[in-house]
Amino acid sequence: QVQLVESGGGLVQTGGSLRLSCAARGRTFSSYVMAWFRQAPGKEREFVAGISWAGTRTLYADSVKGRFTISRDKDNNTRYLQMNSLKPEDTAVYYCAADDRSSYHFSLTPQWFHYWGQGTQVTVSS
Repeated sequence: QVQLVESGGGLVQTGGSLRLSCAARGRTFSSYVMAWFRQAPGKEREFVAGISWAGTRTLYADSVKGRFTISRDKDNNTRYLQMNSLKPEDTAVYYCAADDRSSYHFSLTPQWFHYWGQGTQVTVSS
């Protein structure tokens, strides 16, 4: 059983920063891709950012380009989402997702990902 454990959410003012972490625990993957999604109340879950196993491929939603950065640690056990210049419209529950069917390519749709974290709330006050 694989578990994705997220941390780092919270309340921040407009223009502030937060860093989310997602650690894979339990049965380890040989390799996997990981992405961050978010879901605001009354809205569908949307892609935010994704990263390949080696970190050589990253993709971002247009709404967060230049403000968010997805990365991995050197031991390849944890993925991060650094969020800068936060806006009220970034308020949502953020989820990390992973899939071990690929080490490089990934879909931007949540239905493609097999493993999910429990979600962490990010609230940006105006």
